[in-house]
Amino acid sequence: MAAAVVVAAESASQFQEVLDRAKRSLVVVHFWATWAPQCLQMNDVMTELSKEYPHVTFVKNCQKIDRVDGAHAPDLTKKVQQHGETAKQDLNDQLRKLLNSAPCMLFMKGTPQEPRCGFSRKIVEILNDHNIRFCTFDILSDEDVRQGLKVYSNWPTYPQLYANGELVGGLDIVKELAETGELEKTCQTEMGLEHRLKALINKSKVVLFMKGNKALAKCGFSRTIVGMLNETGVEYETFDILEDEEVRQGLKTFSNWPTYPQLYVNGELIGGLDIVKELEKSGELLSILKGENAS
Repeated sequence: MAAAVVVAAESASQFQEVLDRAKRSLVVVHFWATWAPQCLQMNDVMTELSKEYPHVTFVKNCQKIDRVDGAHAPDLTKKVQQHGETAKQDLNDQLRKLLNSAPCMLFMKGTPQEPRCGFSRKIVEILNDHNIRFCTFDILSDEDVRQGLKVYSNWPTYPQLYANGELVGGLDIVKELAETGELEKTCQTEMGLEHRLKALINKSKVVLFMKGNKALAKCGFSRTIVGMLNETGVEYETFDILEDEEVRQGLKTFSNWPTYPQLYVNGELIGGLDIVKELEKSGELLSILKGENAS
């Protein structure tokens, strides 16, 4: 796991460039003076913290979410731990959504039409030669995704190929699968219903299967549960079961839950409207949606 980068920002333009590049990452900024010995001490603390929290950008010398005044290393460490874990979870949610955005996903440098490295060009050629339908994500367009996916999947290089949200591997693995005739089986473009349902319930951290959508609910139960979720302020996605009869019927059997709406958190069924009402009444709903009570 690579360490976070400590950057000495020597101008306003360089400082803004670092903030822009960090995007969704947590950025820790140290404003310091050369004449203050305690500032030099905090520089050392920043360097050590950068080794422990690779998802954090440490900028010496955006919206502010916290601050530490003075040379208080324990306070800084505590706050970085708190906000760093939140930033990491947000990034993991984004990565999970990307991995499940298509049955076959290729994370590469550039695009299939314009690959920007030899490895990416070769893997695109192999997939095309075997008539594999796939979607791509240009990791050069998003540094957070580029670095975060290495840690998330414990795979240090690109390109990376995923099937049904699971890592297949890089170019060498794809070559082997192609040579043994297993590539088409591994990267089936038409998912079975079970795989499709698993991909849908893992599309986002919180997913609500309902009649209609969050903007226009088409039954009273769905309208009520949407209102309750909106009040928590937690982000969630919806799937309109009226638009897909296969999912509508299949999910009942898959989750052994006969009615809609159905709420899922981190791929696990929470329940329908009555369960959500009980959780709201007991004060547990917000923590459940955040995944804090996951077993």
